[in-house]
Amino acid sequence: MRSLAVMLMAGLVISCGVVGPPVAPETIGAAPLIQRQKQQHQQEALEAQQREKAAAAEAAESYPDLQGHEVELPPLQPVETR
Repeated sequence: MRSLAVMLMAGLVISCGVVGPPVAPETIGAAPLIQRQKQQHQQEALEAQQREKAAAAEAAESYPDLQGHEVELPPLQPVETR
């Protein structure tokens, strides 16, 4: 019985205390969360713009003959109907 009490007391002593390092109060709350979300959205927008530019550059490189030239299509002819 005594060993059970010692193990219980040791478990309680070990479980007391802080799990990690202290957290600054400036990083907790709604304002810092909103600021982090705004930064994340700005970063995502920049990445999307970079992807669009890369896709446009790749499209221009894949068809160098068509770059700056218009393609002439044959004249339209009426389709005969019955």
